[in-house]
Amino acid sequence: MQPNTSDKQFSEQIVRQVAADARRALVRGRYSPESSQIEQLRCIDDQPETEREFGHQLWFFDGFGVDELNRRVRIFGAIEYSLQFGLHELVEDGVFPDDTQRDRFRHVYRGHAPQPTWRHAAHGWLAAGMAVVTAIFLAYLALTQLFPV
Repeated sequence: MQPNTSDKQFSEQIVRQVAADARRALVRGRYSPESSQIEQLRCIDDQPETEREFGHQLWFFDGFGVDELNRRVRIFGAIEYSLQFGLHELVEDGVFPDDTQRDRFRHVYRGHAPQPTWRHAAHGWLAAGMAVVTAIFLAYLALTQLFPV
């Protein structure tokens, strides 16, 4: 995966599509698309489509968003595309209040999602609950065998 594809030239049509999708991401993030400003669009990952698999691109954008309270805040956005038969299909997008949250999006994009662990407290409660239900069911079966109706 390339760290940055800033040296690659993209067609005007692709850049317009990314800019339009960035505006839609602003709306979903509850920012005013008319008052907000996108300062920079950049493709940070460009995996071309091959005969065996689809390609994908990850774009970042930076700017200033104006929220419902007319506050101007710094925003950091990400847009993920799947390249299918030469077309850009939007997979996911997001607008984040800081760069570290956007980097977490990039981490998941790369396929390094957090792995589940059995040490999580909810898993312990699940196992205990299943053990209790199993014990009650086995007691019921034993009692119906000992005292048939």
